[in-house]
Amino acid sequence: MRDKLKIVTIGGGSSYTPELMEGFIKRYHELPIKEIWLVDIEEGKEKMEIVGNLAQRMWDAAGYPVKVHLTLDRREALKDADFVTTQFRVGRLYARIKDERIPFSYGMLGQETNGAGGIFKAFRTIPVILDIVNDMKELCPNAWLINFTNPSGMVTEAIIKHGKWKKCIGLCNVGVNLMIREPEALGMSQEDCIYRFAGLNHFHWHRVTDKYGNNLKDKIVQKTYEGVDMGVPVNILDIPPEREQQEVMDCIPCGYHRYYYNYDVLYQHGYEEYLRNETRAEMVKKTEDKLFELYKDPNLKEKPKLLEKRGGKNYSNAACECVSAIYNDKRHMMVVSTQNDGAISCLANDSIVEVSAYITGQGAQPIAWGEFQSAERGWLQLMKAMEECTIEAAITGNYGMALQAFMMNPCIISGHNAKQMLDEMLVAHEKYLPQFKDKIQELKAQGVYPKDPVVVDLMKNNL
Repeated sequence: MRDKLKIVTIGGGSSYTPELMEGFIKRYHELPIKEIWLVDIEEGKEKMEIVGNLAQRMWDAAGYPVKVHLTLDRREALKDADFVTTQFRVGRLYARIKDERIPFSYGMLGQETNGAGGIFKAFRTIPVILDIVNDMKELCPNAWLINFTNPSGMVTEAIIKHGKWKKCIGLCNVGVNLMIREPEALGMSQEDCIYRFAGLNHFHWHRVTDKYGNNLKDKIVQKTYEGVDMGVPVNILDIPPEREQQEVMDCIPCGYHRYYYNYDVLYQHGYEEYLRNETRAEMVKKTEDKLFELYKDPNLKEKPKLLEKRGGKNYSNAACECVSAIYNDKRHMMVVSTQNDGAISCLANDSIVEVSAYITGQGAQPIAWGEFQSAERGWLQLMKAMEECTIEAAITGNYGMALQAFMMNPCIISGHNAKQMLDEMLVAHEKYLPQFKDKIQELKAQGVYPKDPVVVDLMKNNL
């Protein structure tokens, strides 16, 4: 690998970009970056210019000779890249608003990466990421692809299994936050704790001991029921699982399991937000608008505190550390989405799983988890099967396979209403679902059209 690095960020106009720049600046002594290319589409040009100017100010203030390039030409940016990071959102936040509001209008949970919203985000994203991979095969065949685009696990599986791009690692900040917050809550340091994670992205469990091998699960669980912040993402209502359920587990579920273990409570909370036009997507849109007003300030030369309200806290600790670990062959332990290769015994070896792994110059080396108990094993196999159906539907545009994914997903109440919701969401996202073109035309001819008033307004404005 070269001693002057070219890093490309696709989705460069994201509000997260200052977080990414901060992470690279902190690691400049171990990552000899020469140039960073921020790439976006025409609709994101203004935001890319705003955040790109801030990114350059951050580098200049740090005193490092790094040039930030801005472009709408992805191929120009990718040529001879060493690392490509992805953080894009097909359809922008308007698509996320549809993903959340339409399910709530059907009496079901609307969420970015779980349930119908997660499936449709995959439908929109996977064809785009595979196009990016095709460009990389031609223009930067030796580059590493570090994916942070959600749903990260499914997108990473599409890249590795279907795009045949092995030099890819998928990332998420959930594990990072847990490994920071849990030791703090116990009055311990991170170095005092030994972690093991296994599962799928936004659907993993972990085990933790102290350095003497003492299991810390019961202490962590107790803190959870005392109402202590244990690193649950800011977008999730922090209602722990039933205590009797938690006590029989030999591992600790991540925050996103609340959507499954406590569906009724989280649904009701989300539905009340929906009625107030305050779904998570709508609130994130307001926060993002404020962030870009801050980013415009020519005197701003650092990541603003408000960005932590956006979600994705410690994003750079995952993305930038992963790049550094590969470049420097650190053999550093991280939680990543990578090929299973036997780490989780109840899933296929070529499945993409989220596990603890050592990050080396050769990529992720997953750490074996061992056996899951019956309940966790059942959940995991169901969710992986649902992911596989979702990925196949995203690639082929097969309506029956999309319906299979809907009927399997635990956050979707299967039956006729689920099919109606699928149809309505296909029409709502027509602009970004060319693989479903024929089916969408058929549905429109039948008079299928979203009913939620906010979604209707977005569609009238071609958003």
